[in-house]
Amino acid sequence: MTRSLAILMFDEVEVLDACGPFEVFSVANRVTTRAGGEPAFEVVLVGVDDGPVRARGGMRIAVDTTIADERHYDVVLVPGGVVDEVSANAAALSWIEKHSTTTELAASVCTGAFLLAHAGVLDSRPVTTHWEDIEDLRRQWPELDVREDVRYLDHGDIATSAGISAGLDLALHLVARLVSAEVATLTARQMQYDWSDGQQT
Repeated sequence: MTRSLAILMFDEVEVLDACGPFEVFSVANRVTTRAGGEPAFEVVLVGVDDGPVRARGGMRIAVDTTIADERHYDVVLVPGGVVDEVSANAAALSWIEKHSTTTELAASVCTGAFLLAHAGVLDSRPVTTHWEDIEDLRRQWPELDVREDVRYLDHGDIATSAGISAGLDLALHLVARLVSAEVATLTARQMQYDWSDGQQT
């Protein structure tokens, strides 16, 4: 089964928050197709608009489609970065909220958790974000159970990770969960990434 997986893209997105998971899912596809199977994921970069995104640090990244596209996705991943502008974008928040109710899983990396919170997606279950932003997340949403010193948290329909490289751990965990532990292990090996799945609660 090939799952459609959307990564939300916006100006000032953290490069590794978006491109790290993209690479994990891309390599997982190589692993599954080498074994004679179908690609595990169809990864779609979804922009707030149709122009190229200028990521944090200046990298320009083209998108495949926009939030105006009505297609369904099985998984939605919201990366972090400087999220002030996109968190004030009602259409982007509506897109996150809408898809969180129809996808198998909505996930965030780093300060992407702020976008999930702004969209009203988070609930009483524990969440996490980049260590530098833990207190800000607690201050803005005191009702949230914000955890520190964890790499990622997965509650089935909602998953959040800490900053930047922790998004790789979460993405590999999702490969293990949605495809198989063997494919995740082979993906990490192909990437020469030291990883072992350690779900945290």
